[in-house]
Amino acid sequence: MDTGDRETEDSGHGEDPHGAAVAAAGLGLRGPRGWAFRDVRFDAGPGALVAVEGPSGSGRTCLLLALTGRMRPTEGEAEVGGFPLRKKPAAVRRFSSLGPVPGVSELDPALTVAEHLRERALLQRRYNGSLRALLRPRAERTAAARARIEAALDAAGLDTGALPKAERTSVRDLERLEALRLSVALALMDGPRLLAVDDADLKLSDAERADAWKLLRSVADSGVTTLAVCGQAPEGAITVRTRLHSRTKEGAADALAETGRA
Repeated sequence: MDTGDRETEDSGHGEDPHGAAVAAAGLGLRGPRGWAFRDVRFDAGPGALVAVEGPSGSGRTCLLLALTGRMRPTEGEAEVGGFPLRKKPAAVRRFSSLGPVPGVSELDPALTVAEHLRERALLQRRYNGSLRALLRPRAERTAAARARIEAALDAAGLDTGALPKAERTSVRDLERLEALRLSVALALMDGPRLLAVDDADLKLSDAERADAWKLLRSVADSGVTTLAVCGQAPEGAITVRTRLHSRTKEGAADALAETGRA
């Protein structure tokens, strides 16, 4: 597993307008107590919608984190956005963003929608902004940040004006689909080529599930390759199925615990 960012490839967010192609052959990750996932094989072009389908505990989340450079596979090969995943995970991290992933990139229920958006804008400017952007007048920086926020909210289909207290609504008061939209908006603010979303259809009604997949398909159609863990893959998506191996649940739990602590 690798969670540090020690490499120096020039592959930042938003530098390439196209999504990242993803290809895996025999990819697997073994934890201290067993396999988190094993023998994953698929090929997805830029801007594809990839549904990771399988039973709970079959390593779906670990696969999502591995394909975005947050966990290091132990066997097989994969290439993401032109980079060999096992050798260049930091390069993959720089152009990939996480939506909701329990224990890794969760929304803070105590914060409001506005606070989450402002925090992400500040982080984006601090870590992904150019020196020229940092030297702009404050009014220009504020306007640019607001423009990024509005564009991300629009892409995620989140109308903050329709929320109970608009942007002052606390995350704890959001419906499940609204929270998903907010998480996707925050991830899109980084201008990623690859977006990963966990539990995309969890605890949603049939109508809400259809809306969630419509959202993720629209993100993919915009050119951002989209990986989504789900209970049931929608029609038209590239489907990657994970399965339970001997002690898979223990292996996946160990791997996720290590990633969460990191």
